[in-house]
Amino acid sequence: MLYYILKFFVSALVIVLISEIAKRHSGFAALIASLPLTSLLAIIWMHFDGAESTQIAELSHQIFWLVLPSLLFFLLFPLLIKQGVSFWLSLGLSSAATIACYFVLLPLLRRLGVQL
Repeated sequence: MLYYILKFFVSALVIVLISEIAKRHSGFAALIASLPLTSLLAIIWMHFDGAESTQIAELSHQIFWLVLPSLLFFLLFPLLIKQGVSFWLSLGLSSAATIACYFVLLPLLRRLGVQL
């Protein structure tokens, strides 16, 4: 149980640190946030949990393909905000567009033989 509490606090600490850094240095916070921290943490936790290297490699491969649609969010959200669209509507529209992109990408990847 202590191990799960440690995993929870380390993972939460990363998020809190990024949001606090962003208050002072948005560029540096963006640099840190752009790192695949969630993926790195998941890979590290899998390693500590004794996962096979092939499982970790497969996760990494799948993350690569699923990151692509998420990039749409980071293009669309600031564009909408700069156009004067409210925060919540911009967040919702950007999220919906990203989800739609996932629905387009997943069948396409299956056709191309990419296993997810």
